Amino acid sequence: MSFADLGLSDELLRAVGDTGYTEPTLIQAAAIPSVLMMRDIIGIAQTGTGKTASFVLPMIDILAHGRARALMPRSLILEPTRELAAQVAENFEIYGRYHKLSMALLIGGVQMGDQVKALERGVDVLIATPGRLMDLFGRGKILLNGCSLLVIDEADRMLDMGFIPDIEEICTKLPKQRQTLLFSATMPPPIKKLADKFLSNPKTIEVARAASTNVNITQYLVPVKGSSADKRDRLRELLHAEEVTNAIVFCNRKTTVRELNTSLKKSGFKSGEIHGDMEQSARIAELDRFKKGEITILVASDVAARGLDIKGVSHVFNFDAPWHPDDYVHRIGRTGRAGATGIAYTMVGPEDAENIANIEKLTGQTIARIAAPVAAAPAAAAPVEAEAEAPRRGSRRREAAAAPAAEVPQREERAPRREERAPRTEDRAPRHEERAPRREDRAPPRARDDRRRREQFDDGPGDDGGWNGPVPAFLSVPFGS
Repeated sequence: MSFADLGLSDELLRAVGDTGYTEPTLIQAAAIPSVLMMRDIIGIAQTGTGKTASFVLPMIDILAHGRARALMPRSLILEPTRELAAQVAENFEIYGRYHKLSMALLIGGVQMGDQVKALERGVDVLIATPGRLMDLFGRGKILLNGCSLLVIDEADRMLDMGFIPDIEEICTKLPKQRQTLLFSATMPPPIKKLADKFLSNPKTIEVARAASTNVNITQYLVPVKGSSADKRDRLRELLHAEEVTNAIVFCNRKTTVRELNTSLKKSGFKSGEIHGDMEQSARIAELDRFKKGEITILVASDVAARGLDIKGVSHVFNFDAPWHPDDYVHRIGRTGRAGATGIAYTMVGPEDAENIANIEKLTGQTIARIAAPVAAAPAAAAPVEAEAEAPRRGSRRREAAAAPAAEVPQREERAPRREERAPRTEDRAPRHEERAPRREDRAPPRARDDRRRREQFDDGPGDDGGWNGPVPAFLSVPFGS
């Protein structure tokens, strides 16, 4: 099947041809004809399947006929983050080059005056994050009663970020007679409830089982002792041994991102970092360096895990096993995109057993374990599992292993060894006290602490999709101009 078989206009086919694409993906082939027929759609597709073009392309043809009015956008696309909103806007710019459609990007951080001016001129396509849209609507700067087409993208991500109440309120401001397209990688009960309430007789299109991982991605678990030093050693080994074209390394904490990036640079790797404490302009600059090949390793927190489409990522490394299983699916989805193959490695220590079990349960597959490094298991040494449970006693066990096996005095020496351990136990007590808050942070319940978790580990305090970087050149420029 070709794009010409989907019912798209000649102008749109020309724009698609300019990009080099010749055949639609499964989600595009299934969704585009139905969208052109003005059907409501529920699209369930895993990341990297070409989902964005499946609504951008037919929207351009639908909106080709009609006229925009001041403050009344003709269509609305809701995105959970500023990065995703900017990417969708870029898609409209690419595919709409032969159409005279106007577009506005409504996201935080950009001067509100510029956005209001764009709305006053009238726009055919409004791409927005819920926070800024609700802000301008409350100020009376935008009217939604002329919007005939609504797209709710990354609905499960909206749920994670606490935007569902905002989306419900936005839907009540729109005309009841409209076309609504909802896309999500998974379909949890709250999203199903949202679809039942606001979509009319929708056609459900599912191109992959919900929460499944891409079959083009080869996955491995890498056993480590659990310490950061051991993880860094294993990561360097893999980066040297593998044919890594470029890679994204995910960490659970922003501090770990910074420390690991510094360590990789000292080891001679061309690495960079992206996390929630960085200004948006700095994030964009670092992503551009990665896309251009100026750096080949991008160390990231989960701020970069969902939605960002970076072509040609050969490897993904989970330096920290993710706390939530769906985060694993989205992390490794940065590789193996658009039909390419990829490899994903996850570092696992003894404390990660439950997280890995939850991931395997969600994805319905057992992830292959690769052999432990030879250096971690010298001949005649104590079992590796014992060292993993008590790494601080490793030097004592190695000394014992070096002694002749038949020496009788070993039993007599055990008593003083226990006496020597006593003060070490007291020394360790305050360390346990320090760990207590870290254990609370390790797996906050999703339903209760999503916002706190985002602030602490991912997007920084108050991150509601605001944009802190430069205004994109295509912010309000009509297509074809």
